[in-house]
Amino acid sequence: MPAYFTLAHWCIFAIAMLPIACAGIAKSGTFGKPRSQGGYDNNNPRAWLANQVDWRARANAAQANTFEAMPFFFGAVLVAHQLGAHQGRLDLLAFVFVVLRVVYVAMYIAGYANVRSLVWTAGMVVNIAILFVGYR
Repeated sequence: MPAYFTLAHWCIFAIAMLPIACAGIAKSGTFGKPRSQGGYDNNNPRAWLANQVDWRARANAAQANTFEAMPFFFGAVLVAHQLGAHQGRLDLLAFVFVVLRVVYVAMYIAGYANVRSLVWTAGMVVNIAILFVGYR
C-alpha cells in the first residue's frame, strides 16, 4: 500500500509554518532599516522582538501561542490516524483547526482580544474532537 499525505498531514505542515509567518509579520518593514531607527536586529532577535509594541508585539505573542498549540494538534492528528479515524472527518476537523488558528492570529495581531479568545476556545474544542475522532 503506497504511503501518502492526507489533508490532515498537510494541516500539520501548515500549522508548523504558522509561527514562522507570525515572526515574519512582526519583523515586516524593519529589514534594511538601521537599528537606531527601529530596524530589525538579527544579532539579537529575541531582545528586539521583546522590545516591540502594539501589533508587532501581538504578532510575536501569536507566534509563541502558535508554538504552544502545536504539540497537542500534532499529537491529536497522529493519534487519530493511529486509531483509524474516518479520514474525511479527520481531514475536515484538521482543516477547520488550521482556519481557526489563522483567524486567531489575525484577531491577535488586530488587537481583538475577546474575539481572539472565542476563536482560541473553538480551536481547542476542535482539537479535542480531532483527538477523539478515532475513539471506539
